[in-house]
Amino acid sequence: MAASASAPPTTRSLKRIVAASLIGTTIEWYDFFLYGSAAALVFNKLFFPESEPLVGTLLSFLTYAVGFAARPLGALVFGHYGDRLGRKKLLVLSLLMMGGATFAIGLLPTHATVGAAAPVLLTVLRLVQGFALGGEWGGAVLLVSEHGDAKRRGFWASWPQTGAPAGQLLATGVLSALTALMSDSAFGAWGWRIPFLLSGVLVVIGLWIRLSVDESPVFKAALAQAEERKAVAAAAEKMPLVAVLRHHWRDVLIAMGARMAENISYYVITAFILVYATTAADLSKQTALNAVLIASAVHFAVIPMWGALSDRVGRKPVYLVGAIGVALWMFPFFALIDSRSFGNLLLAVTVGLIFHGAMYAPQAAFFSEMFATRMRYSGASIGAQFSSVAAGAPAPLIATALLADFHSSTPISLYVIAAALITVLAVACAKETRNRDLADIDGAAAEPDASTALPADARTV
Repeated sequence: MAASASAPPTTRSLKRIVAASLIGTTIEWYDFFLYGSAAALVFNKLFFPESEPLVGTLLSFLTYAVGFAARPLGALVFGHYGDRLGRKKLLVLSLLMMGGATFAIGLLPTHATVGAAAPVLLTVLRLVQGFALGGEWGGAVLLVSEHGDAKRRGFWASWPQTGAPAGQLLATGVLSALTALMSDSAFGAWGWRIPFLLSGVLVVIGLWIRLSVDESPVFKAALAQAEERKAVAAAAEKMPLVAVLRHHWRDVLIAMGARMAENISYYVITAFILVYATTAADLSKQTALNAVLIASAVHFAVIPMWGALSDRVGRKPVYLVGAIGVALWMFPFFALIDSRSFGNLLLAVTVGLIFHGAMYAPQAAFFSEMFATRMRYSGASIGAQFSSVAAGAPAPLIATALLADFHSSTPISLYVIAAALITVLAVACAKETRNRDLADIDGAAAEPDASTALPADARTV
């Protein structure tokens, strides 16, 4: 059995690692969510001006969904090299790719200038964004998970997860400020470019911080272990993807199912709401943006709380609270928005994101604890990102289409509830992973007779 990879890091060094992961994920999610908000507010007019309003929004969300289609490819490529070369190198690359694509969107000519080439260029850059984000998530959460100890892994690993609401907060805040300070015509003409161009500054800051941290000690230990056992391990580890699909296919399916409600509910609550509130509820886009802005701040605060709770009661109970809560909240969610009251709108979004946080917070530790180190980047990334094609990618698109066809929120609520049922089933089928030692998983994988000596949930080969 392998020895522990290294002594646990000090709280100070762990905080630095968490900060590096959090700042990087915040920037990447800022870039990704900025596109979603712009797709709901202005891209339909700038890149699809000849369409009816809702049709233009659908086409705009279609380019938004393309980014999700590229995420599984990013998960495969970044996961493969992240398991072979290390987490840190790939995280630097993902940050550069995402920031570069976002900055380039801010320089794009619109349909009025170059015609049909404009949406094509927009789609290509969205693909680059999705590819980069597909590799970002796994590396960021693993860098923290593999530095921390098992007893508080849920809490520490939940901090990179706060990068999503922090990115949403930053993107929505910038857009909200611009729409408040500028006229609609000025924002549509050139103001929308400002938040995309700001990405260049944020990337420089994130890169400086991310380069300052060390590689995961668990990965270093696993790499050294592989070197000691070249004759046995080298062939199996040439393709981490093959090992994951061969030995962890059940865990991958569980991770995919677990993400359905989490992913779909998030994009309905934060992206589609900008469409629903401004069209069906006849609220201003400023009002909708303000509600998402405040709710995202609450979301940021509750994620570490849910993560800490998962260290005490387990990953599964917390995750199930979130999935069931989102399902029960969907009908009240739209009823509150329909009241056309800002207070009710804020309540609807905030409670929805609190329940979402219960799924999102333990997810990093939960998925990390399913896989051995030399295939963990691939396994966690594949499980997380492949589900996004069926979940987050079409969520705003499907919700907008349902609204256009039925002129009612009921089908949208049923859509989210169906996703929640899939998630409840997947999490119920999973084994509890709280307090699982990552080094013990690697040690089990290294033993020749490990497959017969360990229980099924600890086997990795």
